[in-house]
Amino acid sequence: MVYVTRKCHFSASHRLYNPEFSAEKNEAIFDKCNNFYGHGHNYVLEVTVAGIPDPETGYVIDLKKLRDIMEEKIIEKVDHKHLNYDVDFLQGIIPTAENVAIVFWQILDLNIKSGKLHSIKLYESENNFVEYFGEPVTIKRQNVSHQPQPEFA
Repeated sequence: MVYVTRKCHFSASHRLYNPEFSAEKNEAIFDKCNNFYGHGHNYVLEVTVAGIPDPETGYVIDLKKLRDIMEEKIIEKVDHKHLNYDVDFLQGIIPTAENVAIVFWQILDLNIKSGKLHSIKLYESENNFVEYFGEPVTIKRQNVSHQPQPEFA
């Protein structure tokens, strides 16, 4: 088995907040990540595809195609966005790195046709990252109508 990885970058803001919690509980659990207007990260996304190289091309997956999938399905939708408010596929999801990685997996797994999606690493900073291998996980979607939303000028 050969593992091929593509890395890309995006910048985004988010707020960690559960509308089912009190303001005090949100503050206690999420601390400064609960800032009402959000806070930002310069994320790094690594996507690894596993497989046997095609005997005619030598590719597990054409990295240009993987780049295009990542750009079209993920990066164009999240780069310079507020993950809580601007990204349809994250609506109602607490946008922790863990949850974002799971949703990214779901999107990429549907679109990668060569090889098999093996893992996703999502770095929020150079010190903090999550790695996901596609194990079944259910993410609870919150009722966003109860979430106070800041007014952006």
